Amino acid sequence: MARSSAPRPGYGWIPLFRDVEEGLLTRLLERCEVRHLSAGNDLLRPGETNDTIYVLLSGELTVYLSAEARAEQSIPVAVGDCIGEFSAIDQQPVSALVRCEGQAEVLCLQGPFFWRRLVPLPGVARNLMRGLTQRARTTNQLTLEALRERLELEHLRQEMDLARQIQSGMLPLGQPLFPERDDLEVCGLVEPAASVGGDLFDAFFVADGRLFVCIGDVSGHGVSAALLMARTIGLLRSLAMAAGDPADLLQNLNASLCEGNEACLFVTLFCGFLDPATGRFVYANAGHCPPLLVRGGQVAPLDLPRGPLAGVFRQATYCSSETHLGTGDLLFTYTDGITEAEDAAGRPFGLEGCEQLLRTHHDRPLPGILDLIRGDLHRFNGGADLEDDCTLLLLRCC
Repeated sequence: MARSSAPRPGYGWIPLFRDVEEGLLTRLLERCEVRHLSAGNDLLRPGETNDTIYVLLSGELTVYLSAEARAEQSIPVAVGDCIGEFSAIDQQPVSALVRCEGQAEVLCLQGPFFWRRLVPLPGVARNLMRGLTQRARTTNQLTLEALRERLELEHLRQEMDLARQIQSGMLPLGQPLFPERDDLEVCGLVEPAASVGGDLFDAFFVADGRLFVCIGDVSGHGVSAALLMARTIGLLRSLAMAAGDPADLLQNLNASLCEGNEACLFVTLFCGFLDPATGRFVYANAGHCPPLLVRGGQVAPLDLPRGPLAGVFRQATYCSSETHLGTGDLLFTYTDGITEAEDAAGRPFGLEGCEQLLRTHHDRPLPGILDLIRGDLHRFNGGADLEDDCTLLLLRCC
């Protein structure tokens, strides 16, 4: 910052000195400091004491109502406006941050000089009150807008909490599912990265006694992904009841999702039908992560048929594969939120930890396996918020 002691004629244009005789004003102000500020300089900081009234002569100053310099709580200072008059009047610490945004010149009116020599001039006190009133109105308007935004945000949070409860109610979250069955175990969990998410899983019996299972991941996050997730769940439950083959189901699902999909959202999906009596498992895939098959303590990816993402290509075709699940065989399905979760150093969680855990604990009850994986994941990322929805679905024949 530098000083300028040169006289500065023409102060009569400043609103504070409106109607004051120009010659008298020039003589009074010629000894006042003119301070030159550079971009990023703070003229006033919250908590500081201040007895000086500043007048912006040129350049850019901004008043921030919070010390964090949030743009949505800022007031640009017009050339000729006063700054610091509130703290100079009530002798309380400065409550706002005043920052130079470019180059600026400010006229510094020290408190004793201002009150003894300038306020008694005709019109100055009235002009000061007029400026204070305008500043108070502007501050009140910003405060009201901030309060309105806070109330709207709180309402939105309540709505999102309700949406999360509704979305959770769409998924079968029992631990385990079908506890009355002694021929199979099914268990799943989903942990959304946001209040609502796009991951999904489901498991239910169709009319002929087969078990339908699926797991999927909608592109994106938040409300749009949640809406497509809900639509996909509804379609799957309807289509599975009439489908004999999972490839046909994906064909019909894809055709329905392509309708009205101007946002070009898509779903990756793995699904299949298990005959509990024979262990025959027929499955199809729409661009989803390959499940792991745990058999006799050995872990290997399940061979997947090719299949494109659902909801993008109207003419997409799908095909089915099948395998036999024997007693003790465990099918581990997941979304990429598990494998792509990162630690503080940016390293992905991957599948290695899951594979090792499954080799060691594959014979545990499924809720216990889910708890172990969830615990490993949270230790790995240090308890930080998830970047993506994480979902698991486990199926074991008994």
